[in-house]
Amino acid sequence: MADQPADANFGPATLRGVPITVLVQYLKDLSFESPGAPATIGAATELRDGSVNVDVKVVPLSGPNYEVVLRVKVEANHEGKIIYLLELEYAGLVQIGEVPAETVEPILMIEGPRLLFPYARSIVTSMTRDGGFAPLLINPIDFAAMYRDFKRKNREASLAATAAKP
Repeated sequence: MADQPADANFGPATLRGVPITVLVQYLKDLSFESPGAPATIGAATELRDGSVNVDVKVVPLSGPNYEVVLRVKVEANHEGKIIYLLELEYAGLVQIGEVPAETVEPILMIEGPRLLFPYARSIVTSMTRDGGFAPLLINPIDFAAMYRDFKRKNREASLAATAAKP
């Protein structure tokens, strides 16, 4: 690796044959709120209602470099009240290798978040535990299915916009 030329901003030059390389990963934003604490801490073992929402955002940088941001929002409810709310943005600076142009978007939207997810999941687990609640273990996510849904919704929106034009 030492004999490869370095990009002035982002480390080693593009690696041939490697579709995606995580150059660095980082916690971009984190918020944990427990609005009813300490009264709600006892409800920690009784939580059965809530939601986990996951989203992916890709920001192009220079050349083959992109920022992939995994957004996670968790809301736990008990008896109609919010027990805790967690919002997390976990990001990675990734570099795309020499791959066909049509594969760049799927690699970024599927493989990027797949590589970042275990770290984001660990933060969510730690934050809910450290917040006085049972640790939340988010099930594995099928980012390929999320990508297919994203593409389908974009296609439907495009068709609807085309149909709405006079």
